[in-house]
Amino acid sequence: MQMTFQFRLYPTSEQEQLMNRTLELCRKLYNRAKEQRETAYKQEGKTITYAMQQNELPAFKKEFPEYKNVHSQVLQDCLQRLDDAYQRFFRGEAGYPHFKSADRYVSFTYPQPGAVDKTFAKPGYVYLSKIGVVKMNAHRPFDPANVTQINVKRYVDRWMVNISVKVPDAEAVQTAESAVGIDVGLNTFAALSDKTKVDNPRYLRKAEKQLKRKQQQLSRKQPASCNRKKAKHKVAKAHQKVARQRKDFLHKQSHRIVRDHDLIAVEELKVRNMVRNRRLAKSISDAGWRRFITYLSYKAKRQGKDRDIVSAKIILQRALEIPA
Repeated sequence: MQMTFQFRLYPTSEQEQLMNRTLELCRKLYNRAKEQRETAYKQEGKTITYAMQQNELPAFKKEFPEYKNVHSQVLQDCLQRLDDAYQRFFRGEAGYPHFKSADRYVSFTYPQPGAVDKTFAKPGYVYLSKIGVVKMNAHRPFDPANVTQINVKRYVDRWMVNISVKVPDAEAVQTAESAVGIDVGLNTFAALSDKTKVDNPRYLRKAEKQLKRKQQQLSRKQPASCNRKKAKHKVAKAHQKVARQRKDFLHKQSHRIVRDHDLIAVEELKVRNMVRNRRLAKSISDAGWRRFITYLSYKAKRQGKDRDIVSAKIILQRALEIPA
């Protein structure tokens, strides 16, 4: 089983400059690689693959020496990220890949941290190649020997590191003493078959007036001015607060349900199709149903409990004696 631990980083000013520089160079490489693919296909009908672009990296670094200051595996992962975006598009799982702006490219990844022995040699710190030893608030224990990937992400007001760790699967619970069915909604976030109801907090709806005011202030600022940059930061920070409130709520609710029940049945939802309804799209996205089911799934798996996606409405109707 794969788990991801998220910790806050406390880089020095010099390290932060290097991290921002790494992001910018990776963003430019991503856009160059995308442009190369499109040009080759339009002019020659030729398909450029990830392997072809990866093999060109040594020559590319000679032409642009600044890329020597970025770990080679970080650059490879950047190209892999672009290839994954195209593969999702071809499978019909996502839209056509776009060029990335500075606000849209906010993370870089070390796909093989185990190759560097000193990555976690110093407790409370993480070694990032070409950047240095960065202070890290590791508030939860993990096994450094089983780390499979390190992702560094820039948020509005902080830097975070996502450490993927391979952990052994938990032993399955032999008997399901407590089972529950969950039906999600908009008026009531979740109705459980044990007659428990969870209210929908509607964090985005509650913050709409404040967001609207900050966005209006942003629209009045002169383009490329320092005041516009400050106003843009305030808007992003307000959106970040809503996202964190929603994430905290979903974590707490999913933890409570998994803790109290052995068998969890969740209604099967096609959220991507549901958000096409323009009247309900904002409310559905604000509720965070898909993330809630994801949290339930990995928390249940981590404790060896079952989590089935079935028609939970049937379980609910029987438990609450609601006519179909």
